[in-house]
Amino acid sequence: MIKEIEIQGCVTVSEEVSEDDFFDKFIGFIEENGWSFGGGFRTIIDGYYINADGTKGKYVLDT
Repeated sequence: MIKEIEIQGCVTVSEEVSEDDFFDKFIGFIEENGWSFGGGFRTIIDGYYINADGTKGKYVLDT
């Protein structure tokens, strides 16, 4: 049997923390505990998703 916990939320970090820095620390924590993670990350600044090219994307509350 595999038990999974779905994560839905945001982590607030200081501006100098990159998505890669966060990902490395998060995955490090997961691996230290012998767990695995499947999913992805998206950066949000001032309520807007940030596109891969660094431009402002869709507002998080828009459907």
